[in-house]
Amino acid sequence: QDVQKESEPHVYLSKEEVKEKIQNYNSSVTDKLKMTLNTNGIYTGFIKVQMELCRPITVQSSQSQGRCAHSNNETAFYLPDGCVNTLHISSTNTVREVIEALLKKFFVADNPAKFALYKRCHKEDQVYTCKLSDREHPLYLRLVAGPRTEMLSFVLREHETGEVMWEAFTVPELQNFLRILDKEENEQLQILKKRYAAYREKLEEALGGVWKPG
Repeated sequence: QDVQKESEPHVYLSKEEVKEKIQNYNSSVTDKLKMTLNTNGIYTGFIKVQMELCRPITVQSSQSQGRCAHSNNETAFYLPDGCVNTLHISSTNTVREVIEALLKKFFVADNPAKFALYKRCHKEDQVYTCKLSDREHPLYLRLVAGPRTEMLSFVLREHETGEVMWEAFTVPELQNFLRILDKEENEQLQILKKRYAAYREKLEEALGGVWKPG
């Protein structure tokens, strides 16, 4: 289970340190997703973000797959577990901009304020997660940690239940969510009914065997 960790202080690097780290980073890359340093000091590169969304998202496209509930031109659906997205960003891009880019890539109509970006680190057989502030720069964190995702990975999640900005949801979104929950509740109810019907049938068979005349 993830252990929450406080944000670490930001350490600024000189231009020479950035150049050296990018060279070391690129020499360690195994997936060809290298970083590029521009003459103005800004560098670009790639980050991978794992989508760990528990609630359905609302999209404006009919091309989505999975359990859906429709409302006008929008669709609410659950994103498949373990979905990972790769983004090409620059060192100036903030966490908030990364979240907005991810949602745009998936044609998500939900308010970006509903989501948060976390960094996940492995240390001493423990997994630590830390919610990043909107002003942090993910590519800088990737550069400092190196290309290995075991050292650092990014995760997109909804805000914790107590932090959800319900006012950011529209009425159609909430209605879609309720339709999906009703559908899931009915599916689970049917599963339970079938399970208990099977138990009842076995019990009746057992009773019939016990009371069967010798």
